[in-house]
Amino acid sequence: MTLRSTLDFLLYDWLSAESLSARERFADHSRETFDAVLDTCERIAREKYAPFNRTVDTEEPHFDGEKVILPQATYEARKAYAESGLLSAAQDYEIGGMQLPYAVEAAANSFFAVASISIGSNLLTSGNANLLMAHGTALQKEVFALNEFNGRWSGTMCLSEPQAGSSLSDVATRAVPDGADFESDPLGPRYRLTGNKMWISSGDHELTENIVHLVLAKIPGPDGKLVPGTRGISLFIVPKKMVDAQGQLTGERNDVALAGLNHKLGWRGTTNTLLNFGEGKFPVGGQAGAVGYLVGQPGKGLACMFHMMNEARIGIGMAATMLGLAGYYASLDYAKNRPQGRPVQGPKDGAAAVVKDAAQPQVRIIEHADVKRMLLAQKSYGEGALALNLFCAKLVDEQHTGDTASADEARLLLEVLTPIAKSWPSEFCLEANSLAIQIHGGYGYTRDFPVEQYWRDNRLNMIHEGTHGIQAMDLLGRKVLMEGGRGLTLLAGRINATIERAIQVPALAAHANALGAALQQVGAATKAAWATGQPADALANAVPYMQAFGHTVLAWMWLDLALATLAQDADLTRPASVGRMGAMRYFFHYELPKIGAWLQVVSTRDATCASFPEDAF
Repeated sequence: MTLRSTLDFLLYDWLSAESLSARERFADHSRETFDAVLDTCERIAREKYAPFNRTVDTEEPHFDGEKVILPQATYEARKAYAESGLLSAAQDYEIGGMQLPYAVEAAANSFFAVASISIGSNLLTSGNANLLMAHGTALQKEVFALNEFNGRWSGTMCLSEPQAGSSLSDVATRAVPDGADFESDPLGPRYRLTGNKMWISSGDHELTENIVHLVLAKIPGPDGKLVPGTRGISLFIVPKKMVDAQGQLTGERNDVALAGLNHKLGWRGTTNTLLNFGEGKFPVGGQAGAVGYLVGQPGKGLACMFHMMNEARIGIGMAATMLGLAGYYASLDYAKNRPQGRPVQGPKDGAAAVVKDAAQPQVRIIEHADVKRMLLAQKSYGEGALALNLFCAKLVDEQHTGDTASADEARLLLEVLTPIAKSWPSEFCLEANSLAIQIHGGYGYTRDFPVEQYWRDNRLNMIHEGTHGIQAMDLLGRKVLMEGGRGLTLLAGRINATIERAIQVPALAAHANALGAALQQVGAATKAAWATGQPADALANAVPYMQAFGHTVLAWMWLDLALATLAQDADLTRPASVGRMGAMRYFFHYELPKIGAWLQVVSTRDATCASFPEDAF
């Protein structure tokens, strides 16, 4: 199966994306327009992205003392992407958007991610602009968001600091009012920022005429001290180059300086930077301090930033998924063409050992059972994760265009599923990349084949936008408890609805029962984890909990996909249908049983790790 045929099945035969055209916002669309968008993106990805994936990996960004230099292919690809309109695909017609369903936009963007994740990392610009559309003033939207959507400018998110990492409570970047009349600037209350930000993707480059940084900083209190914790964090727009209220560059640089480029294991085609704000290298109006415009209310910046972070987390899940699928496609092709080994034969002439006949011709490695196992694992991880990503994308559409009750359900389901949508593909599609290397054997470890790069690129995603441990604590410590556990109950209801349908189908009844048992185990483990009421007891094994929770969700995805497959092709006459059913069986036979071990330590609140003394290491 090709990526396109997989997307067509997921969008149209499973998610019924065409039905969204019945909603007022999408009334101008049909399958024909959806397909046209997919066709365009598939073509651009094939022509402008895929041929240069190795180029951007080997020709890393470098700083010549004045500007960051990237391969020419990156400029051409970025230009083609911007001209396609995908940056503003989901936005209103009035601002140049297509009013495209987010599910279709996500599917279209998958082509760029599978072709070259380093070139295709436009995620932050869209997320930056979407945040401003939700929380910015009218002029901030017009000047900053719209110029990001039209491709003139790009955007970043600046959270982490060298001393703080993921601990946003310890953010030390300061923002002080820029003069007594700081509130009179039409672009928003104007502050001067000083501090350092680390790990800023696309933090400096020449791909666009300006870069819009969204920066978390703290406004000192009357005593000049920063408010401890996250309550004091505010959000600021800090452009690389100063602009006026009409969105034109003034010709003056803002006091934002590149302090260095981080050289990473993967994603090497994307600049990753350390930025200094307000060090005085580019004083604005002769004064040190980076000029920033307040977004929203003082001290409420983290709530605004989570609008972008949650979107980015789903995007990271999609990136991890597509890298997993890229490795799957490459190793499948290799397995079909690589001859090695011979079929095993039974013992002869009383010999006890299994023998091979060396006189027989070699077979292709795809004929070996263990290679099929590794291919099925990759297929079940990658296509299952893609289904989850697109399901979440359709929930976004439901949240924005459904009736009141449906929109609220979609919101709550997204809250619970976002940690899974980010973390599960990041872990298991990385494992898929490892299996792709294994199928290639020694060749997989060389740069003669692309699978080693896919693994390197994917290894970052377990860290990107909140580490694995942070996502797990968010899931078990917050998401399954929020609103009295209503989100978990709602998800269980959706899963049980699939079980009830599947249990009526003889070919799926055993799998439906297995999923029902898994769901009960997750529910019981959730209660057991919190039995003492002590967060330290519950969260000590949050990652195994998330792994089991994620596997249960993915088993649900596969059972629902199996129902859609049988509805379309009851006699399984199509190879694609046989493939999906086989991947579903693989997941239920080889993967879902793993949750027992994970949930055992959760349910018993096993303290092996939490209580281990430091000096014993």
